[in-house]
Amino acid sequence: MTNTLKIAPSILSADFARLGDEVKAIDAAGCDYIHIDVMDGHFVPNLTFGPPVIQCIRPCTDKVFDVHLMINPAQPHLEAYAKAGADIIAVHVEADAHLDRSLQMIRGFGKKAGVSLNPSTPESSIEYVLDKLDQILVMTVNPGFGGQSFIESQVEKIRRIRAMIGDRPIDLQVDGGINTGTIKAVTDAGANVIVAGSAVFKGDDYAATIGALRAAAGA
Repeated sequence: MTNTLKIAPSILSADFARLGDEVKAIDAAGCDYIHIDVMDGHFVPNLTFGPPVIQCIRPCTDKVFDVHLMINPAQPHLEAYAKAGADIIAVHVEADAHLDRSLQMIRGFGKKAGVSLNPSTPESSIEYVLDKLDQILVMTVNPGFGGQSFIESQVEKIRRIRAMIGDRPIDLQVDGGINTGTIKAVTDAGANVIVAGSAVFKGDDYAATIGALRAAAGA
């Protein structure tokens, strides 16, 4: 079982005009991963980052690039994100008719494979691909926008997925509405990778915020 707490600030909430500097700042502040939310304006309403942006910021840090693809279709673009510098690539179960194949492709590019579930998607949807996963992402808001409120019903889903994982070396990630008031509920349920966007970037002292999140989680 993987249980080391990792904090992954989402650069969706960063200042895009100084994105490279923001990546360097959260690196220096002690984050574990850089979470990159890729949106296509189709699967979700907004448009964000493509491979060229990821390639441009890759030299700014040695930290893990945790790339969350909120795009449909994802499969034709997996190689481009792998080449751009992603270390972990997560695809949405709802957007992938051939999920098993996509996960095989991601691992074939030498990257860690992840899958993401929307709030209304049951954990049973990933039962038959557990052996191909390095990370599972439970969305605790509806994907597409930063700054949303945490959906409490997802805590029980997190707990059930942690039980499904068992002894497998799979990280369990949560994304959406995470702050010092909500982080303990998800870590107690079994999550160990925490995405936080607005909670980190809304203040000036990123190190203090990341430290406060670790403390609130009981890490």
